[in-house]
Amino acid sequence: MKYERKPVRVLNSEEITKIIPHRYPFLMIDKVEIIEENKKGLGIKCVSANELYFHGHFPEKPIMPGVLILEAMAQTSAAMMMGLPEMKGKFAYFAGINKAKFRRQVVPGDTLILSVEILKIKSKIGKVKGEAYVGDELACEADLIFAID
Repeated sequence: MKYERKPVRVLNSEEITKIIPHRYPFLMIDKVEIIEENKKGLGIKCVSANELYFHGHFPEKPIMPGVLILEAMAQTSAAMMMGLPEMKGKFAYFAGINKAKFRRQVVPGDTLILSVEILKIKSKIGKVKGEAYVGDELACEADLIFAID
């Protein structure tokens, strides 16, 4: 699903926090580029050595935890889905993760590009295909399932 960078709309961090409830230190995305409304988007995460989790994962060789890469994918997806007018006032919660694979370590100094494609949104369930890249290298991929409430 290699990502493309031709956004029709861009959400900055202030706009993201109006859509999803996450705040520092658990807000995992800096920007969302909507490529195709209600279908495709990119989350951007500038990975900094100052991130709190690097103090314990791992102090001698800092690596971004895989679950946080998945969380960044989920936040990108939620910002896209919950930003739709018909979703105003609703929340998206993780309901499942399938086929998660980690292919490359993500370290301080990397820019993580989170490519997500909404496969389906029904009244209470959303399905998303996600891939995380550093440059052209695939770092992680997974299928995400959301419960919408």
